[in-house]
Amino acid sequence: MYEIFQKYLEEKAEFSQAESERIQSFAIIKKLRKRQYLLQEGDVWKYDAFITQGCVRTYTVDEKGSEHVNSFSIENWWTGDRESLMMQQPSRFNIDAIEDTELVLFTHENFESLCREIAAFNNMVNIILQRSFISAQNRIQASLTLTAEEKYLNFINKYPGFASRIPQTMIASYLGMTPETLSRIRKQTAKK
Repeated sequence: MYEIFQKYLEEKAEFSQAESERIQSFAIIKKLRKRQYLLQEGDVWKYDAFITQGCVRTYTVDEKGSEHVNSFSIENWWTGDRESLMMQQPSRFNIDAIEDTELVLFTHENFESLCREIAAFNNMVNIILQRSFISAQNRIQASLTLTAEEKYLNFINKYPGFASRIPQTMIASYLGMTPETLSRIRKQTAKK
């Protein structure tokens, strides 16, 4: 499992043998079964987490018991609750596995040490954070300006493999629509 993360690192930057060994020395391997929590609302998130296999969702549950999906994360993506991590406050989110998932975790303290000690690692992290911010901006803009059909088409074009891996009810929640609306849109777009 760590080999997948090592390959990811090698694709992002050049690391010396000593740097690679230092990074690996801090890695914690974690396996989740389908529906198992990585983080539960109310807990403080303490890790930087990289997915080597599987898929997770980040979501909240409102007072009526309805789930609101904030994001999905798959192989070669990072996941977690940045607000809880940085502010060291209880999370508003749940993160659970949609399918069996394997991750490489770093305690935030060790992750920050790697950023301070290894310039290439720090540069890689900064690029990831910038791309994450851009992605969040795009998601906000889409949710404010696109029609329901445009949101769905944007989603399947941007994340073509997700529709076959993620239950439609979760996709509907992510897109801010009911499962019935998503079903209707899918039928309409299939006819076009």
